[in-house]
Amino acid sequence: MEILIKVSQFVLSLSLLIVLHELGHFIPAKLFKTKVEKFYLFFDPWFSLFKKKVGDTEYGVGWLPLGGYVKISGMIDESMDTDQMKKPPQPWEFRSKPAWQRLIIMIGGVTVNVILAFFIYAMMLFAWGKEYIPNDNLVYGVHADSLMINQGFKHGDRIVAAGGRPLDVLGEVNQRILFEDIRDIEIERDGSRMTITLPEDIEQDIMRESSKAGRPLFTERYPAVVDTVISGSAAEAAGLQKGDAFKSVDGVAAISFQEVVGVLQSNKGREIEFEVERGMNTVVLTATVSEQGTLGFGPKSPFEFIETERLTYTFLESLPAGVDEGVNNLVNYVRSLKLLFSQEGAKQVGGFITIGNLFDNTWNWQRFWNMTALLSIILAVMNILPIPALDGGHVMFLLYEMVAGRQPPAKFMEYAQLVGLALLFTLILYANGMDVFRAFFQ
Repeated sequence: MEILIKVSQFVLSLSLLIVLHELGHFIPAKLFKTKVEKFYLFFDPWFSLFKKKVGDTEYGVGWLPLGGYVKISGMIDESMDTDQMKKPPQPWEFRSKPAWQRLIIMIGGVTVNVILAFFIYAMMLFAWGKEYIPNDNLVYGVHADSLMINQGFKHGDRIVAAGGRPLDVLGEVNQRILFEDIRDIEIERDGSRMTITLPEDIEQDIMRESSKAGRPLFTERYPAVVDTVISGSAAEAAGLQKGDAFKSVDGVAAISFQEVVGVLQSNKGREIEFEVERGMNTVVLTATVSEQGTLGFGPKSPFEFIETERLTYTFLESLPAGVDEGVNNLVNYVRSLKLLFSQEGAKQVGGFITIGNLFDNTWNWQRFWNMTALLSIILAVMNILPIPALDGGHVMFLLYEMVAGRQPPAKFMEYAQLVGLALLFTLILYANGMDVFRAFFQ
């Protein structure tokens, strides 16, 4: 059932984005009186699942969910209809329209995706507001990933600045390290400030380790205080009680919940001693850790120890705030593309399984719309890349035409389209092949 929910969300999100992207081409084409022969959700080689002709346009749903398309008369596109291009140009064809009209038609899809992302972010802020943890509120500091421990960080450090700039929220430190090549991280430890300088190639280690561990570099640290004890568990047998606060586990100082979990995971199936603070006393208990690395207790919520802040927006306030949110995510995504051009970055590429796993295994509308907005940004960026067969490739050739005063030869455009299609399908196969590889060999 969980897989079905994820798949349903992914298909709904993808379908919505594809239809609106193609409408971005379709509407200006119609406004400029250009004939649109087909409007398809998904591709339809050999046959389609549904089709209906209305006026000059055939609307349909294909069976191959790799995208969608509009087939515009007089244009060399993925349909590779070269016979039409051998005939004299007609007034309703794409190639007969002025270059500026063709440019608007080609950037229409990307424009819609960007505007859609901004609108979704705005409506999310209007509907749910924005709750976040200010970095200044992390009174217990951070829990550092093992990679960061090796770089000199300690659990409990408070990260106050990265690259000489203060942090509003903790997540900014990851972005600055990965996307801005910031290496100097200023921390506060035991009341003193110091700077830790990371290696220049740290992003390669981060990508390598994050793919295995699946966690960020730093997380909000909070005390491990027992809220519930599961009946029949090792924790109950040991005498653990609600309100007990951990001090050490198996001789290792473990005050935060993350530290307790880490030590328990390293002692699966073993009998261990642990110290808890109970009122004014320190109590030593003994228990056998389960094979899953648990004792059988539930901790108090981190929000009982870390104060959050919540921003609310009126409808008019949400619009510029949504644009700011969209621009920030757009810039970060563009910056992240440089990481793909490295050995470790290439290993992080994923296909449909990777994207599908970004959705919740329960139907969560807030998460759904957040992922849809992000995918809309990704779709916009990927489509505007100057690769033949993508919108960006057509834009590149149109800009050449507007500067040079002449169109590239039709035969050149055909070959460029073939090369672009070959490149795209290679990337699709590689990305989805990496999904399969990770599923079976990692």
